Amino acid sequence: MLFIVQTALELGVMYALVSMALFLSYRILDIADLTTDGTFVLGLAVSVSLAAAGHPVLAFPAAMAAGACAGFVTAFLQTRLGVPSILAGIITNTGLYTINLMAMGWSSNVSLLRQETAFTLFRSTGIGGDWYELVLAGIITVLAGVALVWFLGTRTGLSIRATGDNRDMVRASSINPTFTITLGLCIANALTALSGAVVGQMQKTADINGGTGIVVIGLACLIIGETVVGRGAIWRGVVAVIVGSIIYRFIYAIVLRTGIVPIECLKLVTAVIVALAIAMPSLKKYFAFQKRKMAASRRKGGR
Repeated sequence: MLFIVQTALELGVMYALVSMALFLSYRILDIADLTTDGTFVLGLAVSVSLAAAGHPVLAFPAAMAAGACAGFVTAFLQTRLGVPSILAGIITNTGLYTINLMAMGWSSNVSLLRQETAFTLFRSTGIGGDWYELVLAGIITVLAGVALVWFLGTRTGLSIRATGDNRDMVRASSINPTFTITLGLCIANALTALSGAVVGQMQKTADINGGTGIVVIGLACLIIGETVVGRGAIWRGVVAVIVGSIIYRFIYAIVLRTGIVPIECLKLVTAVIVALAIAMPSLKKYFAFQKRKMAASRRKGGR
């Protein structure tokens, strides 16, 4: 049982970076960025390849830089070429498949079984004992979260937040929405790639299909966290994605342990939960309208 708790916490903290990225792109900028799946694998590929070459620590900033480049391409397609945001993400995600293969030396998977990683280097310090992976992943995620909260409180960060609220108002205020959207998507994809980099070095492997469905999982964690923690201040949103990611991994572990839902159906269940959660405001309005309609009909019938 302790092993399950430890694993759920480790995975929850590492994948929280993806939810943090979606919090920025989906909640703050109001953009459905489908580059996430490919960017996650890009982070995996760059991190594992550099670790295999003997640079496990350098792999993290390198993965973030690669992810930022992917975000820039998506933003360029959207802001400069007029491609709709969803299609821009799909196009970039498709192109990243080849880029990821290239980063992995044209192999569909890369292994780090005998190479040093950032986690093995951290283990040698003796910090954290048997929980060293959780400690290192937690430090990275917390630092990323604190940096994001700080940045979104700066003048540039406030401009990004304003762009998501009302682009026309931002444009009228002499702020270039093209710049804010591009910067926001670059940061979001850098966080996604960082998540892939951490996961890759922890699991000591990178697979070309390792990011399939990661955007749905990230949205599920985001929505679960907002349901538990609530929405409001930026710091609350960052805390929510971390909490939601950990809760999702605990649910995942319980399902695997008990077999309540067949493992083959877990992603379908996740997709249904995300769809219902996103549609919840519309569903509430619909049921409220139907309730008022029925009440009006009863009053009319009574008269």
